[in-house]
Amino acid sequence: MLTKAPRGTKDITPKDAYKWNYVENKFREVCALFGYEEIRTPIFEHTELFQRGVGETTDVVQKEMYTFEDKGNRSITLKPEGTAGAVRAFIENKMYADTQPTKLFYQTPCFRYERPQAGRQRQFHQFGIETLGSDKPSIDAEVIALAVQFFNEVGLNNLETCINSVGCPTCREKYNNILKDYLDAKSDVLCETCNERKEKNPMRVIDCKNPVCKENLADIPYMIDHLCDDCKDHFAKVQEYLTEMGINFKVDKTIVRGLDYYKKTAFEIISNDIGAQSTVCGGGRYDGLVEQLGGPKGVSGIGFALGVERLLLTLENNNIEIENPKATDIFIATIGENAQTKSFKILKDLRENHISADKDHLDRSLKAQFKYSDKLNAKYTIVIGDDELANDEVKLKDMSTSEQTSIKLSEIVKELKNRL
Repeated sequence: MLTKAPRGTKDITPKDAYKWNYVENKFREVCALFGYEEIRTPIFEHTELFQRGVGETTDVVQKEMYTFEDKGNRSITLKPEGTAGAVRAFIENKMYADTQPTKLFYQTPCFRYERPQAGRQRQFHQFGIETLGSDKPSIDAEVIALAVQFFNEVGLNNLETCINSVGCPTCREKYNNILKDYLDAKSDVLCETCNERKEKNPMRVIDCKNPVCKENLADIPYMIDHLCDDCKDHFAKVQEYLTEMGINFKVDKTIVRGLDYYKKTAFEIISNDIGAQSTVCGGGRYDGLVEQLGGPKGVSGIGFALGVERLLLTLENNNIEIENPKATDIFIATIGENAQTKSFKILKDLRENHISADKDHLDRSLKAQFKYSDKLNAKYTIVIGDDELANDEVKLKDMSTSEQTSIKLSEIVKELKNRL
């Protein structure tokens, strides 16, 4: 067991790490274009934060959280998602006192105890953004536009953007009464989970994946058909702005999202490439969450999160390859002890001038050193032996053309800077 990672976790080895670096850097770039700044929150929080923020009726809180008592008998939970921690940080650091809106992005590991499957681990990673301090539909459209642009820039431009409105407390209360009456009449054909949900959070029944429930609830009433005038106007404006930006979307009445804090706009970006788990990004508005977590009243919020594992799987399934950058500019091959010693000074000079360089540390033969240089994808190989040292020069081989030239030891850095 000591040599096997825990179920639901996965090592990211060098053969894959460059892909992670690529999408992480791309996400940072796109967020910067939209004026978002990075926030880093702790991996664990007080359990109550997620109970109040995510919602006690959600599967995440009821079934999936990694919760434990620390040595001070405090209940601590490894974060199952990024929003609650970011909002807590927004409150604790009094970001609401700054000029609004506050635009934040994060890249973070998250933890949920659920059955591992393609694109989903028990320790997984999220990219996310949160915008706090604006209740205007324009920011909803911007958040969706950021997600769409990010996917386009990594090569995924055939995804489906689906939007919905899940209403506000005013219209949702009336709708929940209508929905509850409908579900009560269907209780004998609902699964056990749906019968529990209809008492605590009726709208979550719409999210049931049980095919029998889906069939029996084909005529279920939807929130979007019972919106108040304010929610209708808000949703209409979001659609208008998306249309103006040329972002294709469809209205999907079934989107409710899995967390309790969503209000008004909810959206998902869908891929059909990874089976049943097809949502590659999800988000929405969470007006009221700041107040619910102990912050000031009237601070609105909206954001999204996407799973990095699922993103990389989607790229793979769309045959989008991420180029593995050549990590080594120069490899130094040595012949003899004097050349071995001299190579360390050359390595230091190259690296201090930001030229990546490496050498053999296993006393390989010259032929084996060239093979190792190939394995490292080195652009050039420097060869140093007694003859070269006597002439105060080295041989430089271009590994792509096999062209070989001699250069003075004192000119190595200058020559390589020109070539690279």
